[in-house]
Amino acid sequence: MLILACGNPSRGDDALGPLLIDRLSLDPDLARRGIATLTDFQLQIEHVIDLQGCARVIFVDAALSGPEPFAFLPLPPSPEVSFSTHALAPGTLLTLFRQVTGETPPPARLLAIRGYGFALGAPLSEAASANLDRAVRFLTRLLRYGGVGGGQD
Repeated sequence: MLILACGNPSRGDDALGPLLIDRLSLDPDLARRGIATLTDFQLQIEHVIDLQGCARVIFVDAALSGPEPFAFLPLPPSPEVSFSTHALAPGTLLTLFRQVTGETPPPARLLAIRGYGFALGAPLSEAASANLDRAVRFLTRLLRYGGVGGGQD
């Protein structure tokens, strides 16, 4: 399993994805369970390679809108019309996986953690920090007990 988080630590609440990975890295049990983690500023076509051989993938990102403290949603492949492959949506990356490898992409879910402020140089907001705490607890339980349910903590 791969947990792939996106976000820019220099842009306030956009740091939620990388911060979640930082917190998960403190749990040595996850690596023993075969759970790999990866962070990047944004998804790119090169991440197709990272998905190869994964039984499933969880994408993590900050959300400018949506439910609080987070949403945990199934993520189907979805083609997205774009003039560039500089940055991709998770569903688009899954579609590209199929096109590049000829294989079915791994089952995927999106953990969208609600953020509020994304200004350059801003710190993580208190509300986003609380949402991060709840998302980490939820995902840690999910990974430890092997479920893929859609509820929140």
